[in-house]
Amino acid sequence: MLTGAGSEFFSMGILSPVVRARYGKEQVLELVRTANRVYDALEALPQIVIAALNGAARAGAAELSLACDIRLAAAHATFALPEALWGGFPGAGGPVRLPALVGRARALEIICTGRELGAAELERLGLVLGVYPADRLMLEARALAQRIAASGPLATRGAKRIVGTRLYAGFGEARALSDTLRYAFERSQDVDEGAAAHREGRTPRFTGR
Repeated sequence: MLTGAGSEFFSMGILSPVVRARYGKEQVLELVRTANRVYDALEALPQIVIAALNGAARAGAAELSLACDIRLAAAHATFALPEALWGGFPGAGGPVRLPALVGRARALEIICTGRELGAAELERLGLVLGVYPADRLMLEARALAQRIAASGPLATRGAKRIVGTRLYAGFGEARALSDTLRYAFERSQDVDEGAAAHREGRTPRFTGR
């Protein structure tokens, strides 16, 4: 099981303009590459991985939750892929994994608007299996993990392999395209403009370059 401490499910801090300003473009890209390696390895585990969203899951945190097999959420949890609002691109698997969970059109809407989804909508879309009061979230997550663990490991691991193969037949090609586009976007003028606008508290003026 994965969960976070405090008010956020997980954060690398890169959404903060102050933190972002400390990184050069190559450092940001190395963070993206590292995140992809970690998230892909997490998804490839033979065990069923449960994410317990205990708060805000934004950008890389949202993508981390998508690499898990099952997600549960606290009633106050939120989910967002806001990179497009700043001219960026969700480069750690969001566009690769999200369509398999919510469909093509909804995935595009979530990614291209960068809007925040509340727990009730996450459950309605099937992104989380259940929504619980904050003080019950981990109890419910552990109970589910125990029910899964009581089943035969060959059965659960086999089921995970079959489901993954069926859903992600084009995963490799989508991952390669995601990497190519994300690295190109990091060097674009729009990414610089988005970061500057976020830092200065103004509306970005994107040019598509």
